[in-house]
Amino acid sequence: MLDRDGLRAFSLRLNGDDTWPDAQLLSRLAKRRDALVMQAETFVRQHANSRCLPNGLRRMLARRMPDGFKYFNVGHSNLTERVLRSVQIAGGDISVMVHDVIPLEYPEFQRPGTVKPFERKLRRVSKTANRIIYNSSDTQMRTEAIMSRWGSVPMGIVAHLGAITSSTEIESVPSGPLPDQPYFIAVGTIEPRKNHGFLLDLWEKMGPEAPPLLICGRRGWNNEDVFSRLDHLPPQSAVKEHSNLSDQALMTLVRNSAGLLFPSHAEGYGLPPIEALSLGTRVLCNDLPVLREVLGTSASFAPVLDADLWLKTIKNWQKTSSAAGSDVIFDGPTWADHFKTVLRLT
Repeated sequence: MLDRDGLRAFSLRLNGDDTWPDAQLLSRLAKRRDALVMQAETFVRQHANSRCLPNGLRRMLARRMPDGFKYFNVGHSNLTERVLRSVQIAGGDISVMVHDVIPLEYPEFQRPGTVKPFERKLRRVSKTANRIIYNSSDTQMRTEAIMSRWGSVPMGIVAHLGAITSSTEIESVPSGPLPDQPYFIAVGTIEPRKNHGFLLDLWEKMGPEAPPLLICGRRGWNNEDVFSRLDHLPPQSAVKEHSNLSDQALMTLVRNSAGLLFPSHAEGYGLPPIEALSLGTRVLCNDLPVLREVLGTSASFAPVLDADLWLKTIKNWQKTSSAAGSDVIFDGPTWADHFKTVLRLT
């Protein structure tokens, strides 16, 4: 556990205003772990005002926390019977953020062995949470429909997530200078749900007249066909894959593009199009209810079943300058609004 001073010191390091300590032995015991994570764990242990073994969590909370204390879980992690029951028995008020229920709705898109554990987590939340924080009304509707079949549906509140963008421009990106003609960009992990294969199909149909397409994101799972297509692109292909761009480089590419393309099959929220619109970039996305909820009329929508409409829109945008979307007006959600909603209603 960290007190206010410990959290303040932790925040300074997260923001890059101070350095992390060297990782101690306890953090180094597990293999193949990120070095920064091990350093952060070492820092937390050094600054904790209370620590315990896993089976001592309930006693530690009862000893250190007042009755009715607030527990927020925002990451789909630590949603175990031990943690949730310990907080509950110690008198804590439990708020859990649910980002989506895509693993239960689209199990075919998931990593092997992840669907059942996700369901068990959500069932525990259904039984023990005092309330659920949702990132969208669409996520709330889908989650409550599933939980209603299990019996218990905690109270829910909706708080849209904010977007973090930068106004700083850089001259080039690590992969080279910006294309010298209108180009399109797709942002996100290359996994089946994001539907990159649909974009590759469109670019094949356009042939030699196709504009540059930058596919920016790391390779994910269950997507061997798309990986193979990317691996076999000829050097002169209009499609380029970029997997290790910095946040700043990625924002520069998005800002200068003719449009962000987002043909995802399913989303709990959809941060890439929100960030693109916040940068003044046009967005063409699949016609999903959640995207209409969070993007409003600022984006262009086309069902992925209508490939001709996608092609028509892309060709029209290709004819305009790369800065044509700079007049996009998008009054998107902010983190300040998010926390005002959460703290007011919990």
